[in-house]
Amino acid sequence: QVQLVESGGGLVQAGGSLRLSCAASGRTFSSYAMGWFRQAPGKEREFVVVSTWSGDTYYADSVKGRFTISRDNAKNTVYLQMNSLKPEDTAVYYCAAGNRFTTLFGSYDYWGQGTQVTVSS
Repeated sequence: QVQLVESGGGLVQAGGSLRLSCAASGRTFSSYAMGWFRQAPGKEREFVVVSTWSGDTYYADSVKGRFTISRDNAKNTVYLQMNSLKPEDTAVYYCAAGNRFTTLFGSYDYWGQGTQVTVSS
């Protein structure tokens, strides 16, 4: 069992930055692929980025070049640095842990409660 807790969301103006954190507890964190997803009101949950324990990453085209995922296995924490934020980035952001390096949210076993990110124009 893995417990995930996100933090770092908030309100920011377009062009600004935020850093989200996802703290994990429970089973061995470093063995899991860690992903970030987001869900805007009225829309389906959307893949943002995934990272393996060894540092392989894959980004959605919509965030490539603006968002950066990193993880500190010693602290059981994964981060999402978000720069050049746009109003369309507004969503609840979720971190997730799974055994596969995938963009499919159904393949992730554990989810955090989410953190709201709001980007004003």
